[in-house]
Amino acid sequence: MIRFVLNVLWLVFGGGIVLAVGYGVAALICFVLVVTIPFGVASLRLAVYSLWPFGRTVVPKPGAGVASGLANVLWVVLAGWWLALSHILAGIALCVTIIGIPFGIANFKLVPAAFWPLGREVVDVP
Repeated sequence: MIRFVLNVLWLVFGGGIVLAVGYGVAALICFVLVVTIPFGVASLRLAVYSLWPFGRTVVPKPGAGVASGLANVLWVVLAGWWLALSHILAGIALCVTIIGIPFGIANFKLVPAAFWPLGREVVDVP
């Protein structure tokens, strides 16, 4: 029940909708360029994760190889740096208030996923 309440508050006050829109814009740009469709899929996966982050985490996907690591380098250049920067700025702004600290921590938790989304998957926390 606490996770549900935190996720609803995250959507309203934590910037979840704004961050998901940022991931959505990145996904649309990646889908326009046919070569970057895998980046668009990863961006949509992170958009859903940024909408509902409490009770879920990102873990390395078994079987992800060197190609996903090389693709992540390209991702950082194309979209990852500004998405991660948006999480850092939102996290700092939310940590200024005591009530916003859990939401700031959730934003900081999303920074590594914004940098290296390929070769990872979102799973529920037990």
